[in-house]
Amino acid sequence: MNAPAEAPVVRSGSSYWVNSYLAMVRFELINLRTFLAFAFVIQIMTGAGMAYLYGFYLGDVPETARLFIVTGIPALALVPIGLVMVPNSIMIHKIGDTYDFVWSLPVPRMTSAAATFTVFTGLAVPGTLIALLVADLYYSVDLVWSWLLIPAVLLTSLMATSVGFAMAHAIPEPRFTNLLTNIIMFLAILFAPIVVPIAQFPEWWASVHRVLPFYHMAQVLRDSLSTGLVESVGTSWMILGAWTLGAWLLAAWVVGRRK
Repeated sequence: MNAPAEAPVVRSGSSYWVNSYLAMVRFELINLRTFLAFAFVIQIMTGAGMAYLYGFYLGDVPETARLFIVTGIPALALVPIGLVMVPNSIMIHKIGDTYDFVWSLPVPRMTSAAATFTVFTGLAVPGTLIALLVADLYYSVDLVWSWLLIPAVLLTSLMATSVGFAMAHAIPEPRFTNLLTNIIMFLAILFAPIVVPIAQFPEWWASVHRVLPFYHMAQVLRDSLSTGLVESVGTSWMILGAWTLGAWLLAAWVVGRRK
């Protein structure tokens, strides 16, 4: 007589979630180690390199203009990590046929999302600070360091990572994801009020950027590094929070609907 089959073990609880989350962080670090190294270099090159490039274009500018450029560099350095590298890392899973494997792992699905947020936010912080210091040395400005820089960097990085994560999972075709990330990078570098005052833009384009996150990323970071350059920064904090929340809701919907 055959022994009765054992009932499947249902794993749950906070300790199981935390252990699963830590395992997924290790998985992301190991699986994307080469990609993360390149992403770190590209982030610094984007931030610090654009600081030098603007110097070539603008030449000798007043101190206020130099300060505006330097305090915009952190936002410029965060864009490629969250809004470009995160979608591309997920695209690598899709192209390499490991995407479904990640979803099949015996861990809560949101631990994979949390691990992605952690890895790329952790990657973004040192690269952002290095780009800022390089720009500061080049332009020789007096930054006003505030404790608000910590939550500003964390929120802007988390927002960008969350939007990139949700976007990449919501778009089924990896080639379209790649096209969209290139458009975002082009838009942020050349046509976003990050290192250029929004007043310099046509009113219709400025209105668009008051809804998009790029301008508000620069606002909260600039406010934590200077005085007198930013007004109504509370609105920017709320809009970035709304973008983050919206991205989480989209990510949760995409994750939840997968079989």
